[in-house]
Amino acid sequence: MAWIVLFTAGVLEIVWAVGLNYKGFTRLWPSVATVSAMAASLALLGVAVRTLPLGTAYAIWTGIGTVGTVLAGIWLFGESAAFIRLFCVFLILAGMTGLKLLTET
Repeated sequence: MAWIVLFTAGVLEIVWAVGLNYKGFTRLWPSVATVSAMAASLALLGVAVRTLPLGTAYAIWTGIGTVGTVLAGIWLFGESAAFIRLFCVFLILAGMTGLKLLTET
């Protein structure tokens, strides 16, 4: 269950990071959604670290946010999808997978 909570926290991190790119706190409802996603993401991370090791949970949370935000930037904002950039994303995913496989919880 902690892994599902952590994954959800990571997805919410993507939501708030993308939300920052949409008019960055100049419109009420996008700002409310962004701040709500921030708060929920941190709260769920807090729940996940009750069971999972802090370092593993934090690395995976930020990894999900990083990978998801890079992919969202490519898809939504036309950012570069250069091979080296995608390779670096792959390396982050490989590290996250290794941490997951080596965590006993």
